[in-house]
Amino acid sequence: MEFFRFKKDINFMKHVLTFNMISIATFVLAVFFLFSKGLHFSIEFTGGTSTVVQYAQAAKLDDIRNAVTTLGYADAQVQNFGGSRDVIIRLPLREGETSQAQSEKLVSALKAQDSSVTVQSSEFVGPQVGKELATGGLLALLFVCVGIVIYLAIRFQWRYAVAGILANLHDVVIILGFFAFFQWEFSLSVLAAILAILGYSVNESVVIFDRIREVFREPKSRTWSTREVMNHAITSTTSRTIITHGSTEMMVLAMLFLGGPTLHYFALALTIGIVFGIYSSIFVAAGLSLWLGVSKKDFEISQEELQRREANRQDPNYGAQI
Repeated sequence: MEFFRFKKDINFMKHVLTFNMISIATFVLAVFFLFSKGLHFSIEFTGGTSTVVQYAQAAKLDDIRNAVTTLGYADAQVQNFGGSRDVIIRLPLREGETSQAQSEKLVSALKAQDSSVTVQSSEFVGPQVGKELATGGLLALLFVCVGIVIYLAIRFQWRYAVAGILANLHDVVIILGFFAFFQWEFSLSVLAAILAILGYSVNESVVIFDRIREVFREPKSRTWSTREVMNHAITSTTSRTIITHGSTEMMVLAMLFLGGPTLHYFALALTIGIVFGIYSSIFVAAGLSLWLGVSKKDFEISQEELQRREANRQDPNYGAQI
């Protein structure tokens, strides 16, 4: 399906050096902010008090958040837990204040709003648990990256594997850079969004790489340069990119503006990741594979393979075998 047809190939590769320089500068800035400011971790990583309360009627989350903010906990997490009457509230630890004192102060503030509130459970989440979560998240990112490299190396070749993983890491670091610069809260939901972006971005890279391989093997491209092949391949997938990424972005923006505080940073990470995922697949991944020396020879089909395919097509049982 193509809603957007381009009669002439767009010369993406003409500006690839400029965009790669922009990418390097953005990447360096993101790394700088990560080291200078660091990430603002949620209590899932730093530890805190987790309290589950229940109301007689459906809980008004905005009122609860206002009460918690009045207590001085601007970074508290408030969300439904199970049903509409149950709410889980996570408070970050403050120096000189015990978990029990936090819980008592919270319950007093909530009862002042609604006397029907009852405490279902209250527990302390230690920083050791947060350390385990952080370690698990880093291992998940590592395994995803290794898997992507292996997959791209098997399906294509090592040049695309290197270009693809560098482009994906480029997206991840830039997302983290945004969260470090603006000191947005980094929670488990944001980590889940980053892992989702890794898969989403590599999918776009695979589509483009696959199209480049197909164009290299087409007879009409015999006289084309590598840049011309890439321009044609990327242009031919542009309609698909606009449709798929545009539809996904609309859904993510709906979560961002209508999903409330619970989904805000999750949707924000996805929004940034999708935008940079498109950019990196075209200008970073394709550009890096160009600098790494990808060429028509990497995808040429041997004469023996051509003869085998021709023999298969002439076999009367070929269609039945498929």
